[in-house]
Amino acid sequence: MTAAESAPPALVDPDAEGCQPEQRRELQQQRLGELVDRLLRADGLQAQRLRSAGVGSGADVSLDDLAKLPTVTKQDLWDNYPWGLLAVRQQDVVCLHGSSGTSGRPTLVPYTAVDVAIWAEVMARALGGAGATRSSVIQVAYGYGLFTGGQGIHHGGMRLGATVLPMSAGMTERQLRMLADLHPDVLCCTPSYAIYLGEALRAEGVEPGTGSLKVGIFGAEPWTAAMRDQIETLLGLRALDIYGLSEIIGPGVACESLDSDGQLNVAEDHFYVEAIDAEGHPVRDGTPGELVFSTLTKTGMPLLRYRSGDIATLSGPASGSPRTLRRMSKLLGRRDDMLVIRGVNVFPTEIEAVLLADERIGPHYLIVEDRRVPARPELRVAVESASAAVDTVTLGDQLSAALRERLGVGCQVRVVAAGTVPRTEVGKARRLERWTEGDAVPERWQVLL
Repeated sequence: MTAAESAPPALVDPDAEGCQPEQRRELQQQRLGELVDRLLRADGLQAQRLRSAGVGSGADVSLDDLAKLPTVTKQDLWDNYPWGLLAVRQQDVVCLHGSSGTSGRPTLVPYTAVDVAIWAEVMARALGGAGATRSSVIQVAYGYGLFTGGQGIHHGGMRLGATVLPMSAGMTERQLRMLADLHPDVLCCTPSYAIYLGEALRAEGVEPGTGSLKVGIFGAEPWTAAMRDQIETLLGLRALDIYGLSEIIGPGVACESLDSDGQLNVAEDHFYVEAIDAEGHPVRDGTPGELVFSTLTKTGMPLLRYRSGDIATLSGPASGSPRTLRRMSKLLGRRDDMLVIRGVNVFPTEIEAVLLADERIGPHYLIVEDRRVPARPELRVAVESASAAVDTVTLGDQLSAALRERLGVGCQVRVVAAGTVPRTEVGKARRLERWTEGDAVPERWQVLL
């Protein structure tokens, strides 16, 4: 590795990414007051709650007392769908993004031109931290449309001055053709689709590391260090994590950089982040908690203390990095994805970490929380073997034992043939199902019984 390759990636915005934390905190305090004033002027739900909490202006709030202020939840967005939390005139909205969410209920978020400019700015920083430059070709295989993934990377790549290849999700044969013809150095997609592409390349006889790809930015679903190893082996690149949610800005809220020691730098001059416990109390750095975001600069639908539902830890800047930003860990899971099996709390990412650490299995799996008998809940896992020569019964028993040791609860593991677990070309991989009383088990999962 040359000195240039080992050097930390250049800062896209040195004043924002590399300023002293004390100076940034002063800016955050100023922007928090401005955010509160915007919400009060809008005179909507958040203004009502602020006034009920005794807040009459932005001068009444401080970062030190932020945890005492009311929060906003996705239920509030649903209850006020589609325009109820809008803080500007409707004609000032230049686009709408959102998603159906895990429950299928729609969430729409209005963006102004100011919001889109912020989005492009933080995404350009994220791409720069991954080593992308004006000379890069960025293949965007996230979906476009209401989903923020593809559009966010697109905005950031253009802001950086790179060449953006807007492939969108799916169309794997065309993705492979563009990889061969245009030689992109950056790939952006979900981690599950990165594995799908890697398998497709292997089927075409392409050896990992022989192509042009240098780095991948993968997000939109939780993934573990074990899956990182799988992706890097299949694609021969450096795999980095990115985090975002449409309610805040989409991808770019936080992103791992080449020098962030496996955690994600938060764009905290625009998004102030807290971590809280189940009762809403702040937790110490390094302690898992629910991430809560305040959009310090957004104008279309600014949010004060939005409860994301995502569980992670927070920490200070990476030692020795020119980036002085606070960091968040990879997601440990979601508050609503946590499984409670016979009194034991289990996140799907804990199960994945055990499964993918075993070289005898492939990267595709399904977790089932089986509550068809309420008095006897079961945790079931289907995972594919990496080779037809594997003794699937013995391997299943060994994985069950490893999961019991890691989780503290029994788990029924079935090792199935390669190709049994459905793949996805578009959207997020479905890795968790819940069977409740009265449910008929889908035919394709009879193998789990």
